[in-house]
Amino acid sequence: MQEKWILYAKKADFQEIGHKFHISPILARLIRNRDVVGDEAVGRYLYSGPEGMHDPGLLPDMEGAVEILEKKIAAGARIRIVGDYDIDGVCSSCILALGLKRLGAKADWEIPDRIKDGYGINESIIRVASAEGIDTILTCDNGIAAISQIALAKELGMTVVVTDHHDIQTRALEDGSEEDLLPPADALVNPKRRDSTYPFPQICGAMVAYKLIQVLYERAGVPREEWLEMMELAAVATVGDVMKLQDENRIVVKEGLKRIAHTKNLGLRALIRANQLDPAKISAYHIGFIIGPCLNAGGRLQTAKLALGLLLAEDEREAEELAAELKILNDQRKDMTQEGVIEAQAQVEEHYREDKVLVVFLPDCHESLAGIVAGRIREQYNKPTLILTYGEDGAKGSGRSIEAYHMFQGLVEVQDLLTKFGGHPMAAGFSLPLENVGEFRRRLNENARLTPEDFVPKVWIDIALPFEYVSEELIEELELLEPFGNGNEKPQFAQRDLFVRSVRVMGKNRNVVKLMLVNEQGTALDAIVFTEGNRFLEEMGDKRRMDVVYYPTVNEYNGRRSLQIVVKNWRFRG
Repeated sequence: MQEKWILYAKKADFQEIGHKFHISPILARLIRNRDVVGDEAVGRYLYSGPEGMHDPGLLPDMEGAVEILEKKIAAGARIRIVGDYDIDGVCSSCILALGLKRLGAKADWEIPDRIKDGYGINESIIRVASAEGIDTILTCDNGIAAISQIALAKELGMTVVVTDHHDIQTRALEDGSEEDLLPPADALVNPKRRDSTYPFPQICGAMVAYKLIQVLYERAGVPREEWLEMMELAAVATVGDVMKLQDENRIVVKEGLKRIAHTKNLGLRALIRANQLDPAKISAYHIGFIIGPCLNAGGRLQTAKLALGLLLAEDEREAEELAAELKILNDQRKDMTQEGVIEAQAQVEEHYREDKVLVVFLPDCHESLAGIVAGRIREQYNKPTLILTYGEDGAKGSGRSIEAYHMFQGLVEVQDLLTKFGGHPMAAGFSLPLENVGEFRRRLNENARLTPEDFVPKVWIDIALPFEYVSEELIEELELLEPFGNGNEKPQFAQRDLFVRSVRVMGKNRNVVKLMLVNEQGTALDAIVFTEGNRFLEEMGDKRRMDVVYYPTVNEYNGRRSLQIVVKNWRFRG
């Protein structure tokens, strides 16, 4: 696919920043490229720990929620936590379950079934809770859009506390302004509320739950270390729910990853072992692509109660069995996903290649995999993608977007065709009658204000860094920027017009290319490219010069250490 390479041109006195914080001008530039500006922000980015997190009391309704729960705990009232079936919902449910148990609450939990119940709290869950004598419902990672459902809970005499982080629907007022459309809960803790004074609203549901437990613990005199121990769950959810690794999200992930190395959580330990990972070297990558998908696999193919049961396990053998089961489910999920991607690609190539917004109906796709398939197709075509399949009552779908297209707003514009929807600018879930699918596709495309330029993938380059600057000291210093992920991407360096001294394809599946690259000054470096080797050689042909976007690493082999670069993007020069 055609790419546009863009070099950041953000200005600052990098020598001065480097001198002030004892870092190189290269690192100072990288930090500026991530929009971290000012001494306080730079210091916080480099060195801040849990003390740098924001005051939970700034979250709307936090005080009210805490007072309600304190009274209910003291009265011995039955509390039911209602979570969600994804990694954020599972981790937030776990945080609340552990926290309330520590405070002596009579609390249990429920997680909706993805296929039977759909997203969020529903009337069935509420009626069952009422029939079972539940006094208070406490939601996490859902509830902010459950207006009629929470109204029912109130009619049935229950207290409802909502903790959530999702975008809030609004309604227009006669004077042209807007107001939040909120359910009639007794307390609504959500940083996205328009009356919120919380400094960083881009936190996940588990972080909102974590903040709630922080205040409850502080007021109950529980030692701070017990709250810090649960930070690893907030970290797993933050990465798994693809939150931006900025501000306090970065702090919680950085600290949480350190704690995972010696976690007391039997379930996390068992899952790390099941995937043959080294607990001392768990990174955001491992959470996002190995541990997280295993926790999500239960909710996708069976029930999220497997994942929550794993994280709450108090018996080593039970933890081992649940971890093994989740890994098997995740392996099945990978195979099923690949089948869906192949079918979706075929449909796009045959019918929808020119569409601005890709709407693909996959009748055989498991509905829980629609979002993953949408993400893969979005990556391939760099277009907003919505994958639909059969649901309980018609079609059900999941979408993944590009920066230029606000997917939640796109659904708002066609909400008359939908029975249910929710989401963010970059992702959404929805359902609609089968007969509306064609009109849904037509109107999304008609409404899309996208230009051909929006579909060209942009590769952002931090620094055009000559090979002479690549050293073990630089590679070690780059670790200060970790954890890498959404909003705190791994740095990307570039070099032009390199001579290819040698090339060979390696690996059993011929999916690794080893190069020796030489720049104009004669400095040579080994380079490695993870790609389809035969296609790379075909693209290269007889060309011997190339431009690369890269990241430097140290290669350790047979006790020897050598510098090398990992090439992420490339183009050959004619």
